[in-house]
Amino acid sequence: MIKNIWQKFKPLLTVIIIAVFMAQIVLDAGSALAARSGGRIGGGSFSRPSPSRSYSAPRGNSSYGYGRGYGGGLGFPFLIPFFGFGGGFGGLFTIILLGVVANFLFSAFRQFRDGGTEENEFSPNPAVSLQTVQVGLVAEARSLQTDLNRLALSANTQTPEGLTKVLQETTLALLRHPDYWVYGRTAKQDTQLQGAETQFNQLALMERGKLAAETLSNYRQEVQESAIAVADSRTDTVGDSVGEYIVVTLLVATLGKLTLPAVNSSADLRLALQTLGGVSSDRLLAVEILWQPQADGDTLSSDDVLLAYPELKLI
Repeated sequence: MIKNIWQKFKPLLTVIIIAVFMAQIVLDAGSALAARSGGRIGGGSFSRPSPSRSYSAPRGNSSYGYGRGYGGGLGFPFLIPFFGFGGGFGGLFTIILLGVVANFLFSAFRQFRDGGTEENEFSPNPAVSLQTVQVGLVAEARSLQTDLNRLALSANTQTPEGLTKVLQETTLALLRHPDYWVYGRTAKQDTQLQGAETQFNQLALMERGKLAAETLSNYRQEVQESAIAVADSRTDTVGDSVGEYIVVTLLVATLGKLTLPAVNSSADLRLALQTLGGVSSDRLLAVEILWQPQADGDTLSSDDVLLAYPELKLI
C-alpha cells in the first residue's frame, strides 16, 4: 500500500524538490548581484561626420554641358583631341583628359586597396562597425580598477579627441596586465550610419543591465558618484582576492569597417586590444567603457562571471 502511494506521488515530489532547489539558486544569484557595483565612461555622436577634404567647382565660364565648349555637342571637344584632332588645342585637351583619367584610376586603386573605406566614409550613409571587447581578469589586477576610476574622474568625454584618449588609456591599462587575463571575447555588428546609434544603444543597455548600480559614471562629461552597501555575507577582504574577478567591457562604434580577431588565446586578445586602441579620432563615433566591480570591497566570483557573461572564453 505504502509502496503504491510512493510510486504514485514520486514524480510530484521530484518536481517539488527540483523547484525548491532552483528557487534557492535564483535567490543566491539575486543576493550576489545585489552588491554588483560598476563603472562607466562614455560618449560620442552619430551625426554625419564632416569630410576632411572638399571639392571646389571649376571657376570661370567653362562648362561641360550641352551645346557649350569648343566644338559641337556633348563630349565632342574631348574626343577629338584625344585622337589627335582639333587643331591647336588638341595637345592641351589631351593633357587635361589624361590627367582626369589618371586621377580617376588612382582614386579607384586607393579605394580597392583600402577595401572601399574611403568611398563609404564620404557616402550619404557610410558603413559603421560596432565592436565589443570583453576581458575578464583575476582580482590581483586591482590597480586596473584604480586606473579606470581615475580615468572616469578626469576624462573629457565630450570631444572625439577626449574619447580617443579614453579608448587608448583603457586598452593600454588592459595591455599592462596580460598575466591576469583569464577570459576574453570579441564580437561585432556591421551596419550603416543610419540606424547605428539605435543598435549601439541596445548593446550598451544590455551590458549596463548587468550592473546593479553604476557607482561611478562619466558620460558626456556628467560625472556621478554613488555608494552601495556591500553584502555582509561576503567576508573576503580586499587583500584576499582568491576566486575574485574583474570584467571590463569596451563598446566602440567606428566609421568604416573594422575587423578584430576572434579571441581563442592571449595573443588574439592582445591583437584585438591593440587594433581597437589604434582607432583614430576621425573614425571614432562612440565609446562605452564598463567595468565591475568598481566599489572597494565588492567582489565578482567565478559563478557571477559565468552567470552575467556566459559568452566569455577561457584563454
